[in-house]
Amino acid sequence: MSGTSLDGIDVALVHIWGHDPASFEWGMAGFSTTPYDDGQRGLVRQALESGTPSGLCALNAELGEWFASAVLQTCESAGVAPGDVDLIGSHGQTVWHDPPSDGERGATLQIGDAATLAERTGIAVVSDFRARDMAAGGQGAPLVPWADQLLFSHPERQRALQNLGGMANVTWLAKQSSGRPPMAFDTGPGVVLMDAAAELATGGRQRCDEDGRLAAAGTVDDALLAHLMAHEYFDRPPPKSTGREMFGVPFVKLLAQDLEPGRPDEGWPDLLATLTALTAKSIGQAYREWVLPEGVDEVFLLGGGARNPTLAAAVADELSPLSLSSCEQLGVDPDAREAVAFAVLAWAHVRGIPANVPSVTGAVGGRILGSHTPAGD
Repeated sequence: MSGTSLDGIDVALVHIWGHDPASFEWGMAGFSTTPYDDGQRGLVRQALESGTPSGLCALNAELGEWFASAVLQTCESAGVAPGDVDLIGSHGQTVWHDPPSDGERGATLQIGDAATLAERTGIAVVSDFRARDMAAGGQGAPLVPWADQLLFSHPERQRALQNLGGMANVTWLAKQSSGRPPMAFDTGPGVVLMDAAAELATGGRQRCDEDGRLAAAGTVDDALLAHLMAHEYFDRPPPKSTGREMFGVPFVKLLAQDLEPGRPDEGWPDLLATLTALTAKSIGQAYREWVLPEGVDEVFLLGGGARNPTLAAAVADELSPLSLSSCEQLGVDPDAREAVAFAVLAWAHVRGIPANVPSVTGAVGGRILGSHTPAGD
């Protein structure tokens, strides 16, 4: 998994037993994150912001090499031979995600050459998960709720899994006994705007607001926050998804046009505080409108933003009196959940099991997700 935060490549090594959802069992065998170095991150960011056909073509191949290296390193650290791995589920790197709107179909593009990944590792690959759902009229996101239900639903408790990645998204899980499908959608920006502001504020010395210190030193601009919360996305009902196309670096640069880059003490803390509040407040609004009416017994924080104490505290304040817990209590590292989910989606592909949730994405029906690339010699 390489997500919108652009911090690196997450690899989860997962044991799955069973042939269908009724017999599904799982366990973690290893997890690692391979951080992007400055050169890699620059290539990915340039592709996302101003990519050319030749640049995207080259990056597609390079990502395949980087993914393969990360997989092999994870196998080595876990003491598992690549030949003992049955399958790789590769989400790839999203270049562009344009959900359907006003009756027009959407489109999405993830890159990271699956053929290179299969060739270098000798392991079969399932990739390009989002395209089939979008071809069926769906948003192509979120795709993890089907896996979340298998992995994390509880016999007697209704759970909300709140991801704080580049984008923020929620999965609501009914009690297992209810038979109800999950509900999920992107609530809005997660850490993507905060990361961009921190990088601008520090002249590139920081890639994120480390431990939320810049935001903690600032004061929320209530007028600006109210203006940002008036964005049409926040009032749009599910199904819905978003990305850097809507909430990205240009969004932050417009807000910071009067601030001097590289001077973190010159107004940047107030902007960071306001952007942190935006993520928290948009989550709170989404819960009040669409999640809490379904009933919620417990909330778990996931993703890199869960490690930002300023953001986590702001989200907790918005969702009070609900208590928030780390997803480590669910048996998974906060950073590993999405990588684990795509392993499960790859398992579903080879079992011939539809793994989108039409009520979540808006697709016309259940579909088997992904494309299969055979193993190399």
